[in-house]
This record gives sequence, C-alpha cells and structure tokens, in this order.
Amino acid sequence: MGRAGRILPENMKTQQKSAKGTPKKAAKKAAARPVARADKADGGSGTSASQMISRRVAELGDWRGDVLRHVRKLIHEADPGITEEWKWSNPVWSHNGIVCTGESYKKVVKLTFARGASLRDAATLFNSSLGGNVRRAIDIHEGDEMDESAFKTLIRAAVSLNLTGKQK
Repeated sequence: MGRAGRILPENMKTQQKSAKGTPKKAAKKAAARPVARADKADGGSGTSASQMISRRVAELGDWRGDVLRHVRKLIHEADPGITEEWKWSNPVWSHNGIVCTGESYKKVVKLTFARGASLRDAATLFNSSLGGNVRRAIDIHEGDEMDESAFKTLIRAAVSLNLTGKQK
C-alpha cells in the first residue's frame, strides 16, 4: 500500500517532511530516527520498543488499536520469550529471527509473518500475500473474528521454525 494509507505518529510525519532537502541532510535525519529493540533505549530518547508499540496502540485509538493490543497479548501468551522490536515504523515480534510484524492501515491491520510460506496454516488464517515464496500475512478488518487458538499455534510454529531453521 502506498504512503497515503499508512498511519504514522505525528513525530514520524514531521521527520519525513523535514528529511527532504539535500541528500546529506536526509541521511542525517534518517540516522536520527528511533529504532528500538527488546526494550533497550533507542537513540538516546529513552523510549523502548514496548513503549513505542504501546504508544502506537494508543495513537490509533480505534478498532485498529484494539486489534493490535489483542494480537500483542496473544503473541505473548503463545511465546512468553518473544522479543518486541520497533522496525520500519511498526511493531515487530521476534524470537531467534522475525516472527511477524504488525502494520496498521486505514482499513486493515496486517500481520506479516516473515517466513509464513514455510508454515503449515491448517486453520487458513493467512488471507493476504499468498503468492510469494517467503512471507504470508493475515489481514484483519474491522469486526473480523480471529481463531485465537489457531493464531497462537501459528505463532508457536513460526518461533519453532526460527529455532530449527527447518521448512514445513
């Protein structure tokens, strides 16, 4: 989806606008953008990845925030050892590699599994990005119900795949 459909925090909108200009200025601005991992402080701002994810949930303030909050809870229930990161201006959940990302758009919350094409999806939760050889995604629209048990199974399978490196 193009940039117009992306939901960005106000500070990210400002950074994108201000990064225009000379290539040197743009590179300097890009280097200053926060990237937080595993609750470690980012670039001196003192904001952890978990805090940034919580901030995103609060900023959305609608059904998308509710979905991200709920999915986050399910991910932690499925794998208490999961690591929260903040990459590409989105929540990322990792365990020995990326498990999935949580992107929020105007009409959908997209959960992209980094190695989803290698996962067995018996409950057919994957409903997006089905044509690729690596990733798979779950698009959640307002009012959609999710099979929580199947989702947790998918998270556990993704973690297992990361830990073993095996495919299907």
